[in-house]
Amino acid sequence: MQQLKRYVRPEQLRELSLIVLIVLILLFFGSQIEGYFSPRIFNRVTSDVAIIAVVALGETLVLLTRNYDLSVGSIVGLTAFFVGKQLTAYPDLHPILAMLLAIGAGSCLGLINGLLVSYGQLFSIGEFDIRPVVAGGLAMFVIFQLATSYLRFGRRLYAIGSNLEAARISGLPSQRIVLLAFLLCGAIAGLAGFLYLVRYGNLNTAAAQGMELKAIAAAVVGGVSTNGGKGTIMGALLGALMINLLQQSLLRWLVISDFWVDALLGLLILIAVLIDSVIINRLSELWSRQSLEIKSVDEEKVIKENKSHAA
Repeated sequence: MQQLKRYVRPEQLRELSLIVLIVLILLFFGSQIEGYFSPRIFNRVTSDVAIIAVVALGETLVLLTRNYDLSVGSIVGLTAFFVGKQLTAYPDLHPILAMLLAIGAGSCLGLINGLLVSYGQLFSIGEFDIRPVVAGGLAMFVIFQLATSYLRFGRRLYAIGSNLEAARISGLPSQRIVLLAFLLCGAIAGLAGFLYLVRYGNLNTAAAQGMELKAIAAAVVGGVSTNGGKGTIMGALLGALMINLLQQSLLRWLVISDFWVDALLGLLILIAVLIDSVIINRLSELWSRQSLEIKSVDEEKVIKENKSHAA
């Protein structure tokens, strides 16, 4: 058991439980819905999952810094509309160029958000701040999973979200890091806007409406803490997959109405928050306590060995 606690974190148990739940959802609805595993349903579900998962990826970067970006749905809709207009005006526009155009537009909007949040504090009184105001998606998740796990930028996101004041005292450029997180979130939302345009084609004023809440819900269900400093990119991906898979399956399961679909999804999010605040936090405390005990035992062994060699 001690060896297991050396290499397994509570957050990984959550990710494992999500994988198990996803398998159970597939098995249950596969037995209830005719043709559930057909290529037609698979293509529809995975296309929808790719979009919300990409948005959840960008939202996760912001959540790690103990902030929110509720504009990602609007960014997705705006960039999809903007790029759609360009494709109408210039039918020969290369798809790669159109995708870069969407990312650029999203980056500009994310930059504005980041500037307002990270550099828009007029002054502070104590702790009170006065403020004025499918393959490509998976590759991005791999990149950002590695970046948040092993790169200095990723470690700084967790440090700022865990304790902003301590991060400032230690010399971390917290404002620039938060700004960069929002800029990346906007760029990724811009990419999701391009994916949304490709997926649906026809757009209206309600395009991507409510997607920001779905993205936050996917991240939270995946284990990203709303208090910042905790969670993984992989967890956000699994959360997005589970929520969208459950939603699409319930919509095709003609036993319940659309109202109960939303109610069940809301209940799922509530349970996820409860698990995060009670069970996972408790496991983290036990893991930390056990790690200290293991460390102290190892240190005692080293001291005894050194004494025996000296004798």
